[in-house]
Amino acid sequence: MPADQETYDVVVVGSGGGGLIGAYAAAARGLRTLVLEKTALFGGTTSYSGAGLWFPGSAPISRAGIEDDREAAHTYLRDVVADNSRAPLQDAYLRTAPRLIDELEQNPRFGSFAYQPVPDYFYGRPGSTATGRTVFPPEISVAELGELAPLIRRSIPEERWGIAEGSVLVGGRALIGRALRAFLATGNGSYLLETALTDLVVEDGRVTGVVAVSGGERRTFHATRGVILAAGGFDHNREMREQYSPVPLTGEWSHGAPGNTGDAILAGRAIGAATDLLDEAWFVPGVLQPDGRPVFHTGTRGGIWVNAEGERFTNETQPYDRAGHDMVRQQRSTGTTHSSVHWVFDHRQFERDGFGGDPELPVRPEWFESGALRRADTLEELAELIGVPPEKLRKSVEEFNGYAPTGVDERFHRGEAPWDQMFQFIVGFPADPRQNYLVPLATELPNPLLIPIDTPPYYAATVVLSDIGTKGGLVTDDHARVLRSDATPIDGLYATGNTMAAMSGGAYPGAGTPIGSSLVFAYLAALDLAGTTPND
Repeated sequence: MPADQETYDVVVVGSGGGGLIGAYAAAARGLRTLVLEKTALFGGTTSYSGAGLWFPGSAPISRAGIEDDREAAHTYLRDVVADNSRAPLQDAYLRTAPRLIDELEQNPRFGSFAYQPVPDYFYGRPGSTATGRTVFPPEISVAELGELAPLIRRSIPEERWGIAEGSVLVGGRALIGRALRAFLATGNGSYLLETALTDLVVEDGRVTGVVAVSGGERRTFHATRGVILAAGGFDHNREMREQYSPVPLTGEWSHGAPGNTGDAILAGRAIGAATDLLDEAWFVPGVLQPDGRPVFHTGTRGGIWVNAEGERFTNETQPYDRAGHDMVRQQRSTGTTHSSVHWVFDHRQFERDGFGGDPELPVRPEWFESGALRRADTLEELAELIGVPPEKLRKSVEEFNGYAPTGVDERFHRGEAPWDQMFQFIVGFPADPRQNYLVPLATELPNPLLIPIDTPPYYAATVVLSDIGTKGGLVTDDHARVLRSDATPIDGLYATGNTMAAMSGGAYPGAGTPIGSSLVFAYLAALDLAGTTPND
């Protein structure tokens, strides 16, 4: 219900997955809880996502008959993150994730989560698994949500191109809808939309509320137990991005929700909170669209990426955050002020997979009219169009083509990891990341992901460095309590999601790490506020 008072037990700032799960967990334990959302819609960046949750050892994985040893997950997480200072956070995460799923599944409004095989992103490292550890929420119908459905943020395809999701919500929107419905059903939940945090209220060293602007007026909301900051990162804060980003990025190409401007991080820092990882983000490649903005690209199964010198520099099919970090390193090593990466492929791939939509439909003319997709009869002509040295582009293509007979990418090992091999069967189109088309690669070559680029005409799209949110924020302990620089907690203040410095450091261990972390630490915050444990 909308807020009708000024004092609550708990105030939650932000309504993404973490914010709503934290609010639900608090309200379900009898705490009067208020959710403040800066924009007019619930969901934050979670609504744009598939809502995968990297939850090792959880019940949905066991139900699927998958053996998943939590100790192996512990080994994997330690190895990939390689930062002992985050060990307590990792232990809390691995210990709590299965318990959180158990609790949610006890409430029929959440339904049963389901395991889907998505390989760990650093396959081959100790403790990694080809079957993955990711679970997803069940879908929910618009009819079931009723009057709440219009209050949930739309998916990116619907926001940008009007591609309606229809009568059923899936992925992140389903998680938000289910969590919002469960939160309000407790009888202890209230909310205010279009209400932006400006300051934290501190009394005798303890956070006791927030100051926010709502309806053009500054209002103070008191929290007798404490405040959970779950307001995302600083994705669209140009000043902060220019100050902290390892390469020139200002936020225009971020896939974070529009309200993510770092307000909660700045409010925490203003009262003495420590910050970390501000130079990090959940970096991803983005394919530039005809409207001049990118769309998150999950993986490439044909063609190659070349830099401004016409040279390959990465495994184009590897997990997106690893590819994004390779783009960061490429940009830093060349000293360029922008990421200039060209996705070069031939007519064979163009006919097989299409581009920018359903492979059964013609490519829309605006792709060529806008210059987002270019075409030439020869590689040399294509090189001139995209501004790379023709002889180097031809050399890169010939080198790549030379790997086809053996099936071994001698430079970047494309097609060897389980994640890569998924793209033998799945093609996710840049214009609509919700859709995965099952189009097997028909070839007698030993590695279907190393098909030669030799059938004219040739094409080039632009791949830019994007992200699905920043990952630096307020430093917390294993109860999600915000810490000062001397590692002492600020009483009454908690953080989660991209408002919190990531549990996984600079790494992205597996599908669902960002949202999974957001849910777990919001849950831990609610437990601490309620003075309970998961089993209470």
